[in-house]
Parts: sequence; C-alpha cells; structure tokens
Amino acid sequence: MGEQHSVKFPQEVLDEYAALGIDLPSLFSAGHLGERMDIRILEAAPDKVVGTMPVEGNTQPYGLLHGGASAVLAETLGSVGAMLHGGHTRIAVGVDLNCTHHRGVRSGLVTGTATPVHRGRSTATYEIVITDEADRRVCSARLTCLLRDIDPQHPGND
Repeated sequence: MGEQHSVKFPQEVLDEYAALGIDLPSLFSAGHLGERMDIRILEAAPDKVVGTMPVEGNTQPYGLLHGGASAVLAETLGSVGAMLHGGHTRIAVGVDLNCTHHRGVRSGLVTGTATPVHRGRSTATYEIVITDEADRRVCSARLTCLLRDIDPQHPGND
C-alpha cells in the first residue's frame, strides 16, 4: 500500500493536462480512502476506467468482501471516468450510487471496470462491473456525477 504505480492514460488526455502545465500521472491517485483500501487504478480514460482492490483488509465480520468496499471501488472508478470526461475546467461530484451485490468473495483481488452510460454537459453516468479473479460478476453498480465548473477563486468550495 502507498507504493507508486503508473496509470495508463490516453495520450490525448496527457497532452490536454500537459498543455496546462499539469503532470497528470504524478497528480493522480485514488484518494486517501482509495489508498487505505489499496485501490489501484490501472487504466483511466473517459470511456473506460479499470482498477483493482484486494479482498483482504476490505471484509465484513464473516470474512466476505464488504459491500461498502465494493461501493467505494465503484464510486472511485466512475468518478475518475466522469472527471476525465468533464476535463480540467470541471469537477465531478457523485450524486447517486446504486450497487447490487451478486456473490461473496473471500480472497484475492476484485477488478472493477467503469464504462459510460451517459456523458453529457452537466452529468455523467457510469456502469461499474466488479468481478472476481475467475471473472465472475461480484457487483453491478451505477454512478451518476454532477459536473460542476471549477471556481478559480475557490477551487475546493461549494
């Protein structure tokens, strides 16, 4: 946990941020919660985001992958896709998350893949499919993000 790994970004996304003087790969992370849960983003583009998360350390008392952990993975991946769709002038804020849990997992890695359902000017919705190491569906999720313009005077404020 906490070790550096590289995320595969499309060249046009890297170029867009580089033109603004932003080194996207060095800036990019899954956030503090994502780091604590050991989420690894492997591939990130507006049309597909892929990431993994270990089951170990993210279980409920019966030893199964916690449904909330699946929700964190889903929201992380969908938010990354929405952020990349919105571009450098907008921020993606999750407004709706729905998760259906299909099967329990006790060990290994789960992989989430987020793909867009809708990419508009003010909202973006992603479907996130989480699978186990045998490629069996563990969870189906849908995330909708509001795309808000960044206020250059107060970039972190509502």
